[in-house]
Amino acid sequence: MTATRGLEGVVAAQSSICSIVDGVLCYGGINIDELAENATFEEVVYLLWHGALPKRDQLEALTKELGANAAVAPEVIDSIRSYPAGVHPMAALRTAVSSLALYDAEAQDMSKEANYRKSIRLLAQTPTLVASFARIRKGLEPVQPNPEFTVAQNFLYMLSGEVPTETAVKAFDTALILHADHEFNASTFAARVSVATLTDIYSGVVSAIGTLKGPLHGGANEAVANMLGEIGGTANVESYVREKLDNKEKIMGFGHRVYKDGDPRAKWLRAMSKELTAQIGRPELYEMSVKTEEMVTGEKGLKPNVDFYSASVYVALGLETDLFTPIFAISRMSGWTAHIMEQYENNRLIRPRADYTGPVNQHYVPIDQR
Repeated sequence: MTATRGLEGVVAAQSSICSIVDGVLCYGGINIDELAENATFEEVVYLLWHGALPKRDQLEALTKELGANAAVAPEVIDSIRSYPAGVHPMAALRTAVSSLALYDAEAQDMSKEANYRKSIRLLAQTPTLVASFARIRKGLEPVQPNPEFTVAQNFLYMLSGEVPTETAVKAFDTALILHADHEFNASTFAARVSVATLTDIYSGVVSAIGTLKGPLHGGANEAVANMLGEIGGTANVESYVREKLDNKEKIMGFGHRVYKDGDPRAKWLRAMSKELTAQIGRPELYEMSVKTEEMVTGEKGLKPNVDFYSASVYVALGLETDLFTPIFAISRMSGWTAHIMEQYENNRLIRPRADYTGPVNQHYVPIDQR
């Protein structure tokens, strides 16, 4: 046995949900560029769950089901009110999603049909949890979801209490599409490892949320937004980045293990960043990002990943920085549940081996002789 650090290059299982081949990202065989340009998030959700794009009646049915299941049990909202001040939003989301299972009569039902219904509820209710937490911590009452709204429209509505503009909904919907799935990324693999024990879908999703919380995974876009805040203006980019490079400090939002020629999702977020920051009168957010990209790519050969420009997009949409990762979870819930259901369909316990590097031929020594 030979250990592979970080499991790089290891194929852990077969999947028909998502592929990354020669730098091309596809969901169900459809290039991400086509989906970002033409699809809605709900269409992508159906594609991930069923392996094909929905017909009109199928899409309408799914959209209706998501809207009808967006409301959260009052007991879960009340528990969010009890969270301590200053709690990390991802810790809050992890706890709240776990609480959903307590009020789901089908939580322990492992049938295929029940797991599909739970997937609908998880995807529909995660935006409600994030928006409710965001308002409660400000001393505001949560806004009830509108069953007629799409996922993107509903989240922005529940966050502000105002019906969002079409531009904001389109931008957020596209961002949800771009983040929906990414093959066997860390959080998805964590979910599959969990449910491979035949634990319930809520446990698998909570494992995924805990994994996404880390700054090397979902927390990277939050780090990028903080970096833009530290830079402060376009004139400061060169000195800031130069100091980081000279000190060999990591600049978040660049490079990706599975992409050698750049993350295909980044260009969509780059274009959205340019448009949205101009609309809100803060083009410097985009300009700082472009100048940072030019320096890092020019000197390190690293290209931006999905996290880099999503930071300025979310800032332009008026989203609080520490909500970026929970928003990532809203989107990725579609992929997590798709992979969980696939794992259940053809399950085998995931149990790798370790390349032992400790001492050998040791013996027990009585405590008085140590």
